[in-house]
Amino acid sequence: MEDLVAHGYEVLNIDRVPMAKGTARTLLTDLTDAGQVFNALASTTSPREFDEDLEPHPVDAIVHFAAIPRILVTTDNEVFRINVMATYNVLDAASKLGIKKVIVASSETTYGVVFAHRHRNPEYFPLDEAYPVDPMDSYAMSKVINEVTAKAFHARTGADIYCFRIGNVLDPVDYQKFPTWLKDPGLRKRIAWSYIDGRDLATACRLGIEKDGLGFEVMNVAADDVSSDLPTAELLKRFYPEVPVRKQLGEFETLLSNEKLKRLLGWKQQYRWRDQVQK
Repeated sequence: MEDLVAHGYEVLNIDRVPMAKGTARTLLTDLTDAGQVFNALASTTSPREFDEDLEPHPVDAIVHFAAIPRILVTTDNEVFRINVMATYNVLDAASKLGIKKVIVASSETTYGVVFAHRHRNPEYFPLDEAYPVDPMDSYAMSKVINEVTAKAFHARTGADIYCFRIGNVLDPVDYQKFPTWLKDPGLRKRIAWSYIDGRDLATACRLGIEKDGLGFEVMNVAADDVSSDLPTAELLKRFYPEVPVRKQLGEFETLLSNEKLKRLLGWKQQYRWRDQVQK
């Protein structure tokens, strides 16, 4: 959101809690309530209540990242209900209000490895958007349903709807955890050592807003490299020795393919953990 404001966009944050930094105005909204979502998206986006122009103007785009962010936060059924209904309501309101661009947060968990009940080998590496997603947990299931919902609304309206399968998002403060992670590479095995700096994710969102005409697309959003000081081949040999590898990988190349994001949006990584971590 800070990135969008910095690039001159007028932004309205729709959430159940105000933004910590207050970069944009927050309109308190329960996204599982369809009426509130319709009302919010038809409201003024003016930053302040005493601005000269408070008339509502059409919304150009929605970046929908609001959700229960993982399992074990609330009950499984609530994770599923909130994530699925919130996304449906946002896409439904967008379709009926004529909003032609929506970016939806999906997740690397859709590949079925992250929140599996026990160790689970994927069918192949690197994980790409053609992979036959088959998760077992409520969070990842909600994200798969959201992708299906997004595709259906695109078929209905022709709007551009881009689903981002996002890797492990890191804020600058999170780089302090790397010494612990590097000592035990198994800690990040379930996420295939993926990561994405939040600032690089923000850039991907802005590029998605500015790129028209792709229709419905699913794209992985991940860094170019693994979050480990071990080479990718060694990580695979140690933790996933039986999983086929479908391409020649670079020394530290990511196992969550970001090739489609680069090709369709022209995205480039700016923040690498090796540049951020104190050595």
